[in-house]
Amino acid sequence: MARWDPGAEDRLRKAALELYAQHGYDAVTINQIAEHAGLTRRSYFRYFPDKREVLFAGSERLPAAVAEAVHAVDPAVAPWPTALAAIADIGQRLVEIAQDSAVRRAVIAASVELQERERTKLAVVTVALQQALEARGSDPHRAQLVAQLAAAVFQTTFTVWGDADGRQTFRACLDEVVASLRSEVFEFDD
Repeated sequence: MARWDPGAEDRLRKAALELYAQHGYDAVTINQIAEHAGLTRRSYFRYFPDKREVLFAGSERLPAAVAEAVHAVDPAVAPWPTALAAIADIGQRLVEIAQDSAVRRAVIAASVELQERERTKLAVVTVALQQALEARGSDPHRAQLVAQLAAAVFQTTFTVWGDADGRQTFRACLDEVVASLRSEVFEFDD
């Protein structure tokens, strides 16, 4: 076997997702993933530190990308539209590289450990969003509220986009979720 195998990381991701979907996350071992991908266990660890990170690889870059997206918005724009513009940008970038989104969501939904990892990822994105809004001059409490709402909208939009199975753009799904949020807030006021 070659020392460096082009496409190994993608093959490992695909193999892990297939096995997790078939057998459940807890029932699959790293050895099985590597074997299914036609690689060794050692090769697996060149790319991923453990078996859950194969589903979350790259998420460590999200906080910086979120902050960058916030700072790219005109400073005169208020916090809420700024947050929406940032998540629209980040969401569009993610859907361009997302593969097997529905399967990934189902695997995560079936595992408490993976659900916790997903919540941690979202919490880190929320903090990055909050800090970026504060750096633009937003009041810390307002920045926190906007960041939490935006993170919920972001997460829900990905679900709607995944359920649409390519029939809607991320932006269209985001607009739908924001309209739903507005409707609920105004309905609550009545």
